[in-house]
Amino acid sequence: MASTGSRPLPLRGARVVVTAGGTREPIDPVRFLGNRSSGKMGNALAAASREAGAEVELITAAPPPPAATGMSVSEVETAGEMQRAVWTALGRADVLLMAAAVADYRPRAVSARKLKKTARELTLELVPTVDILESVRTHPRRARMLVVGFAAETDDLLANAADKLRRKGLDLIVLNDVGAPGVGMGADDNAVTVLDRDGVVLTVERMPKLEVARRLVALIGDRLPGREVSA
Repeated sequence: MASTGSRPLPLRGARVVVTAGGTREPIDPVRFLGNRSSGKMGNALAAASREAGAEVELITAAPPPPAATGMSVSEVETAGEMQRAVWTALGRADVLLMAAAVADYRPRAVSARKLKKTARELTLELVPTVDILESVRTHPRRARMLVVGFAAETDDLLANAADKLRRKGLDLIVLNDVGAPGVGMGADDNAVTVLDRDGVVLTVERMPKLEVARRLVALIGDRLPGREVSA
């Protein structure tokens, strides 16, 4: 594995696309459907990938990190915007790290004016958003990329993560128990379990998200075609 000084560079020369944050699906000019994702894990993955020698494109629906050499940032809001940005970025990508929490649904109709509060109930008709990971399966570069998904789960953790990996055709999936205290969405720490098609390949106990990201990047570097696998 290549290194400079004491830090290994498992992704030297690779192009990595990272998604981060929770998408926002507008209801009217001031309201939206969203989730609790802060973008911290995606930012950590982008930073760790850059440390590991990669050229990084971060596509984020959260406030972007400070500018950094070797990292470009695209800001998006909705699932549709993120999907278009991802498809464009994948033209030269070797790795996709899909850490964003993409909204599952959006309002069928978006009001051009602010909806006023009344005493009456309000019903929103929701329709599914674009499935970004599903769409990546047909990208012309898919066979030459390592695609890593994330599963934020509260129950049947391993079964749900393994099912998502299979359905989306992923190479790896990173499982977060978002019901556990002190880790996951919005927290500074995380704890993850990584699966491939054969089962669990890595378990990372609770630690700062940048340290979690460094361990994930090392695993990904070992699995890129043409890379030496660490003992």
